[in-house]
Amino acid sequence: MATKKATKKSRKTAKKGSPKKADKKKSSAKKAKKAAPKKSAKKAAPKKKASTKKASAAKPKKAKKAAPKKDADEETSAPKSGGGAAGEAARIMAQETPAAAVTEQCELLLDSRRTVATKAARVVHEIVNEKPELLVSHVEKFARGLTAKPKRVVQTSADALPAIAKISPARVAKHLATLKEAFEPTLADGKDGLVRTFANLCTASVAYQKRLEPILTHALEGANGKTLLRWSEIVLPALKGEPHARARSVVEDRLDRIPRSIAQQIANNLGFKLRVRYR
Repeated sequence: MATKKATKKSRKTAKKGSPKKADKKKSSAKKAKKAAPKKSAKKAAPKKKASTKKASAAKPKKAKKAAPKKDADEETSAPKSGGGAAGEAARIMAQETPAAAVTEQCELLLDSRRTVATKAARVVHEIVNEKPELLVSHVEKFARGLTAKPKRVVQTSADALPAIAKISPARVAKHLATLKEAFEPTLADGKDGLVRTFANLCTASVAYQKRLEPILTHALEGANGKTLLRWSEIVLPALKGEPHARARSVVEDRLDRIPRSIAQQIANNLGFKLRVRYR
């Protein structure tokens, strides 16, 4: 009997002790739940670091935007420091005695190396636009440049000669034979420059008309529609008297061989109506 009572007491005590273990498990679970937010807080902390990284990454963008401004400033200040053909020409023209530097560039204009000649042509063309009087003594080089291979050299020579003809027609007239011979082999730009040069000589003095009328008439006879329109506006006002009348008749005779729209513009410039056969 005593043993039975002892076993019953032990069972009761065991039952009473089991809730304690359950309570311990519950408390441990609660602690785990409470500890879980701490982990989430720890996980949330890197987000702040990421935001700081984004903020730090955003800073270089501002620096990149500011960088082009410096480049733009450098580009705007580049011509002042003398870069390119325009800068080189400005440096030459700013000299007290630029004659030697101008002569050097004009000699390089006829260099056998295409890149050297083209580079010099760009520099000389800037001088033509700004101070053509510095080129008066180099007519012979420009006359030879009309038949050069580099197109840029031909263009520069074609623009230089008419400008010099306005300033010093006598200097250009000394090379009329060379200029006339260059009309056929030169490019279209060279032909246009020669027509402008001859027209400027005729404007400067009536004495040049007799010498230049044949070549100007030949130019008008062989020009296409658009070129005839342009050259008629240059040549006819430069000629006087009989040379003007003969050049005008050449232009009028060509109206039936060019597009009607261009012929109408020429007729309007000359002040007459197109004939029925032109319409």
